[in-house]
Amino acid sequence: MAWLGFWGKIKLLSQISLGIFSKDDISEEELEQLKTQDMLDAMLNEFSHSFPDLKTPLIDERDQYLSQKIKEAPGNKVVAVVGAAHVPGIKKEIDKEHDLKKLNRIPPKSKAPKIIAWSIPLIILGIIGYTFYLNPIAGYNQAMSWLLWNGLFAAIGAAIACGHPLAIMTAFLVAPFSSLNPLLAAGWFSGLVQAYIRRPKVEDFESLADDVISIKGFWTNKVTRILLIVVFTNLGSTLGTFVAGANIFSLFIKNM
Repeated sequence: MAWLGFWGKIKLLSQISLGIFSKDDISEEELEQLKTQDMLDAMLNEFSHSFPDLKTPLIDERDQYLSQKIKEAPGNKVVAVVGAAHVPGIKKEIDKEHDLKKLNRIPPKSKAPKIIAWSIPLIILGIIGYTFYLNPIAGYNQAMSWLLWNGLFAAIGAAIACGHPLAIMTAFLVAPFSSLNPLLAAGWFSGLVQAYIRRPKVEDFESLADDVISIKGFWTNKVTRILLIVVFTNLGSTLGTFVAGANIFSLFIKNM
């Protein structure tokens, strides 16, 4: 996922979501056809076109790694069991030399997301604090704006997911503070409250495979309901952060 970028991740997750809710039945003949080399090649080409950045680490580099390991395996004859999608790539790479240390090396993560994640709450707190210094009333209004907009939108998100009233209240109370800490999320707390009050039963887990393929099932199953509450609470909290941040910045400009 690190290679995709923001929009690439959105595209991948949307396609996965569409696949979950798809009700298309695949016959045995269609399933056998998927195993043919022509169909595999077509799927790989489509994957390469849709997610070129993801194909390199998931397919190309694995083909190189597998081909090198096969060559270095002891014995006169080597039997390698690999996925059908890797066979063409291994045949292509088997005659080349590859650096396994380089292929095993994990690329360093960018520090930019962490810097941005911590910068936003620090900037907001700094603006509120400086506004308090210039105009205590305006600073108070900024603080209330942050508390209300964050809490309100997070609570609305939990309510949309049909959360328990206490889970909705938890979202309202926690969101303004969790939004200031990138390591925390309001949805975790509202989800925990929901899980504690309306605990999933055995039948919820038994019907999980069928419920996840329909929107109605997502809302009725207690397991997926918790997931929905976590997601919608976090979405609401994020929206509240942008709205409150814009309001705080507007009040700051007026009082400069």
